[in-house]
Amino acid sequence: MGYTPTLKLKYRGEIVPDMQKEFGYKSVMQVPVLEKIIINQGVGAAIADKKIMEVAVEELTTITGQKAVTTISKKDIANFKLRKKMPIGVRVTLRSDKMYEFLERLVSVALPRIRDFKGIGDKFDGRGNYTLGVTEQIIFPEIVLDKVTKMNGYNITFVTSANTDEEGYALLKKFGLPFKNAKKN
Repeated sequence: MGYTPTLKLKYRGEIVPDMQKEFGYKSVMQVPVLEKIIINQGVGAAIADKKIMEVAVEELTTITGQKAVTTISKKDIANFKLRKKMPIGVRVTLRSDKMYEFLERLVSVALPRIRDFKGIGDKFDGRGNYTLGVTEQIIFPEIVLDKVTKMNGYNITFVTSANTDEEGYALLKKFGLPFKNAKKN
């Protein structure tokens, strides 16, 4: 059989039984799953310089291993010199094996490289999804420091099938996301 990511095996072997015990699910199908990871970057400076957008697409593609897509503006905003349908951001939606591989690299390599790192916040959206803000792209080992011209940040959104924030928190904690402080039950 083909290659299966380590975190996918961990999910099936450890996380599912743990979550069933912790939340009292009767079936393995009730256990929340990590559906997708969306990495998003706003590139407002691309309005003035088109080269910035190309660099952003290339960097995000390198980090995720999947082609990044540009996002375009929906309306005109005169104060920002923004016209409708101008490219203003880049995003990638990871699913399945690539999602698990990215999550493993994020948890074990990228996050520990942040200076003075003490963990990530634990604010969920109310439906079991979590968004993490990363301020510099250089925490990812795939980025070559000599080629970086401008520091850019990302929003990384973890979309789960959890019904509550507690279930989503427990799932992401078991995947190894280093939350700052333990949730109160």
